[in-house]
Amino acid sequence: MSQTISQDKVVGIHYTVKTTEGQVLDQSKEGQPLQFIFGRGMLIKGLENALDGKVVGDKFVADVAPADAYGERHDGLVQTVPRSLFGDNEVAVGMQFRASTDAGDQSVMIVDVTDDEVTVDGNHPLAGVALNFDVEVVEVRDADPSELDHGHVHADGHHDHD
Repeated sequence: MSQTISQDKVVGIHYTVKTTEGQVLDQSKEGQPLQFIFGRGMLIKGLENALDGKVVGDKFVADVAPADAYGERHDGLVQTVPRSLFGDNEVAVGMQFRASTDAGDQSVMIVDVTDDEVTVDGNHPLAGVALNFDVEVVEVRDADPSELDHGHVHADGHHDHD
């Protein structure tokens, strides 16, 4: 009898994730399923909720709203700062870096550069985007104690760290 996906099970899935417009954002590599320990926050909430209770062989589509994916966009996370804050460092649209904010360190992406100003966006690049997952469950098993201890799946039951 096959195991059911639940807390701390090792799960392997093949997946394709697209925007609602059909743009492929990511997919499992040819022949290599994505493996993870279920219930440890390794997946976005909407996909994890859709996987809960599934078994090997299940194939399904999950439409995940932004709130259960990478969150809604927040205009307050877009900020324009003086170019001089970057000193002599090169700045270009698309560059990402860590910035210190009132809420602590966060990742930001440069979205606009002028001679005098740089606009940064602290939203996740997929914030506000609804996602569509096409999923096939290919593995469900008990995690071994070392996987649970380390918090990740070990390839073929082996690990290369201490």
